[in-house]
Amino acid sequence: MPWQRPDNRQPDELRPISFERDFTRFALGSVLTKCGNTQVLCNVTLQEGVPKFLEGTGSGWLTAEYRMLPGATPKRQERELFKLSGRTQEIQRLIGRSLRACLDMKTLGERTLIVDADVLQADAGTRTTSITGGYVALADALDKLVKKGVLERSPLCNQVAAVSVGLLEAEPFLDLNYLEDVAAEVDFNVVMNDKLGIIEAQGTAEAGTFSRHQLNQLIDLAEKGIKELLIAQCQL
Repeated sequence: MPWQRPDNRQPDELRPISFERDFTRFALGSVLTKCGNTQVLCNVTLQEGVPKFLEGTGSGWLTAEYRMLPGATPKRQERELFKLSGRTQEIQRLIGRSLRACLDMKTLGERTLIVDADVLQADAGTRTTSITGGYVALADALDKLVKKGVLERSPLCNQVAAVSVGLLEAEPFLDLNYLEDVAAEVDFNVVMNDKLGIIEAQGTAEAGTFSRHQLNQLIDLAEKGIKELLIAQCQL
């Protein structure tokens, strides 16, 4: 029997997505991103200096921190204070890698951008929402730095967005919610730029295997979704 989506979306349909800019007062860039029932607050700040391995190179850096707030899920999440879980470390590294891919670090100079992604409400897709919303917050932050004269021009060289895809009952579906993510036989997270170059593709079969044909279907579906997200990022 074909998979019936809990929210009655078509297999190739994204969840509704929105970006509420300037959500907090003090961050250079602050965006509350809502993707269906998933909500992630992305704040961007700047600090002078870079990690030691970049000192003296004239290049900047971007790093990301990701946290799930205690009330983000039906069962309270414990705060990660002194030791981050492997999942949290992996996600924040993914966010950092993805957003560094859209920057010319020489233009940034020896400064570090910090992207904080805090999940207020989780219904799957928190890492992809963090990347898609994180880009919007980053673009706003860099625009402000140019207007203030801190930077001569924006280091942004590409847009970046991310989405999940998966196989349910052997058929491809776009932008999985929690019930679908749990049930998926295969799930992928795909990050692309505005030239549709793949920055990262993370995927695995939860049970059994999947074919090269199915992989191509998933990548094609992710590309379709990312095209729509790139448009949504600009409609602010």
